[in-house]
Amino acid sequence: MVQSRYLLLLLFTFLLSCQNATQEKPSPPVADDFAKEKQAMAEQVKAEFLHAWNGYKKYAWGMDGLKPLSKKGANWYAHSLVLTPVDAFDTMLLMDLTEEAEECKKLILSELSFDHDMDVQVFEIVIRILGGLISAYQMDGDPKFLALAKDLGDRLLPAFDTPTGMPYRMVNLKTGATRDHLNNPAEIGTLQLEFAMLSQLTGDPKYREKSDKAIDVLYSKRSPKTNLPGTVIDVKKGTWENTDSHISGMIDSYYEYLLKMAILFEDEAYREKYDKSIAAVNQYLLDKTPNGWWYSHVKMETGEKIRTQFGALDAFMPAMLALGGDIETAKQVQESCFKMWKDHKIEPEQYDYAKNEVLSGVYFLRPENIESAASLFHHTGDKKYFEMGKTMFESIVKHCKTDEAYAEIKDIRTMEKKDDMQSFFLAETLKYAYLLSSDQKQLDFKTTIFNTEAHPMQKTW
Repeated sequence: MVQSRYLLLLLFTFLLSCQNATQEKPSPPVADDFAKEKQAMAEQVKAEFLHAWNGYKKYAWGMDGLKPLSKKGANWYAHSLVLTPVDAFDTMLLMDLTEEAEECKKLILSELSFDHDMDVQVFEIVIRILGGLISAYQMDGDPKFLALAKDLGDRLLPAFDTPTGMPYRMVNLKTGATRDHLNNPAEIGTLQLEFAMLSQLTGDPKYREKSDKAIDVLYSKRSPKTNLPGTVIDVKKGTWENTDSHISGMIDSYYEYLLKMAILFEDEAYREKYDKSIAAVNQYLLDKTPNGWWYSHVKMETGEKIRTQFGALDAFMPAMLALGGDIETAKQVQESCFKMWKDHKIEPEQYDYAKNEVLSGVYFLRPENIESAASLFHHTGDKKYFEMGKTMFESIVKHCKTDEAYAEIKDIRTMEKKDDMQSFFLAETLKYAYLLSSDQKQLDFKTTIFNTEAHPMQKTW
């Protein structure tokens, strides 16, 4: 009897093993599935970058930018500053697009010249071209990039020759003539990373000294009651012409550079400025509503709320907050930023969050919302931020892609396209989408800070 039971047990074990052998292999771990999903997105981002770059190359080679609908090139000023190639070069290096990077480099080094009698906007030239040349030098190593950066820096310095030390908005690259004495915190306070890097790499302190003084003076002009700045200041008189305070365009990256200078250069004075400033922003501007956490517009002197207006540029805040260590506020604000995007299929340029009303429906292919998703994914490891960024990237592909490149949206309520593709789409939007999804090896995030145009500034000293 015992022997029979033993034989039955052996038979059962044999049949069970046969059944298991015929079953499908167990599914791979979730982590492996996610790695494949990330890799697939990284490859798609790279493909879309090439689609946009090839459109530029075909119709606008050597010019500042591409008009994707009329399929022609366009320049910002009287002479080309090869803006799109300078902005796109370090993205190519990150994506290991060796052939494209080499032809881009040849174009920049053979065609880029600043010896032109034309007025340029200091802020835009600094963040796009000076920042692009510095990152090109650090990532590629060719000293010709640094020589170009130094030449440009020298031509921009006359802008700081004001009674206050805060710069004019415009300067002539050839004559040094300046104009536009009404400036704003963003354009005054978003030069410091690039000028400090130029001083660090050339050994000449004059660039950092000028930009440091400008932000010190600007910071001293904040409201003594609220610690908030206004929107427009006279750089000759040092008086405010517009006292609205907010985190949107004309102020936004002023806060960003206070923090990034503090981190990259381990500068306690900048950190103190940032800590006081962000405390004031969160005290007076942060608006916790049933519709989400947003940042409003207030009166600089009192902190009294004047508008419940938020927009695409404001979406940089979660990225900055996360970098500054305030992960919890960053998470809450990013939920609102993503809601603003998802509810409209693509984010509006300006939005009244209290009325749930689109104030401006244009979409300029902006990067800030994807940047914040990528930042929170990097800082938390939470997959939901990857999914946010992926959703935004896919909606850009769906609504903005053209047969030859990418186009802005004239109004997200109709999704009619607009005949522009600014250089920051290649420098920022697609770069942040790629950084969200790729395991790149070129940059050490512990020693790298991205300027406001997403050009990596690396601490090599």
